[in-house]
Amino acid sequence: MKCSEDYKHNDESPQEDEGFMGMSPLLQAHHAMERMEEFVCKVWEGRWRVIPHDVLPDWLKDNDYLLHGHRPPMPSFRACFKSIFRIHTETGNIWTHLLGCVFFLCLGIFYMFRPNMSFVAPVQEKVVVGLFFLGAILCLSFSWLFHTVYCHSEGVSRLFSKLDYSGIALLIMGSFVPWLYYSFYCNPQPCFIYLIVICVLGIAAIIVSQWDMFATPEYRGVRAGVFLGLGLSGVIPTLHFVISEGLLKAATMGQIGWLALMACLYITGAALYAARIPERFFPGKCDIWFHSHQLFHVFVVAGAFVHFHGVSNLQEFRFTVGGGCTEEDGMQ
Repeated sequence: MKCSEDYKHNDESPQEDEGFMGMSPLLQAHHAMERMEEFVCKVWEGRWRVIPHDVLPDWLKDNDYLLHGHRPPMPSFRACFKSIFRIHTETGNIWTHLLGCVFFLCLGIFYMFRPNMSFVAPVQEKVVVGLFFLGAILCLSFSWLFHTVYCHSEGVSRLFSKLDYSGIALLIMGSFVPWLYYSFYCNPQPCFIYLIVICVLGIAAIIVSQWDMFATPEYRGVRAGVFLGLGLSGVIPTLHFVISEGLLKAATMGQIGWLALMACLYITGAALYAARIPERFFPGKCDIWFHSHQLFHVFVVAGAFVHFHGVSNLQEFRFTVGGGCTEEDGMQ
């Protein structure tokens, strides 16, 4: 696409003839096309300006309390990706999960290439923890990509929002795998059952998230509830572990404290997102920084890291005791 630096209207455009019926609509259509071409050129060249919420098209309206600083519709992926380096309502959303994605990618590579002597069952344990890293990286990747390109068009927004929600479910499912594996290390039967249950629930959440209405502002609370419920399904295996092993062992060997902290971070982030806090109380004051979606992103990254720390402690315990399973453990 070639766009002149200073766009000028074509001097040979049709002249308005007030006395001839049908000429005025033709002229209006011509001018509308010129304005559209001018806008596309500005977007393509990165010369767009942020706009207020009330002039956004309906498919870009998500949070009524963010009044200013929105990107306009930009039907160019090039312009969308260039906007990563501009300041607008999505800047924080993009960078929190883009940097988080890079962090977990590097952490995962470091973990996967650790010496095999750090594991009781090297291949099996690397696969188990690798599923957590895969879920985290996919979740964060889908998220920052969605926030980068969702202003492209309604169709692109709908597609990437479904990927974004699917990524959340994948992160939750991937987080369950290493925790269940190490917590029920000596009792694989309940571990297998709980893994089947979380996979079924996770797939159900992904299927529900493909519904077009799921991404609308009216279903914000439903979205938070679906993923919060998926995460809270871990309460049942946690209680199972506490009852079978005892509170003291669960708090030390089982790293229940880190698990509880992770749950608090995820729940707090989801609650802020659903209630749109703090911008609900300060409309127009948190348009660019510290609005609920950004805070939600920060809590997700923090929660994922806390979970990994707890799982690492579980893994170190199993390596220290060399498995440490007895026949009584297998009977529980």
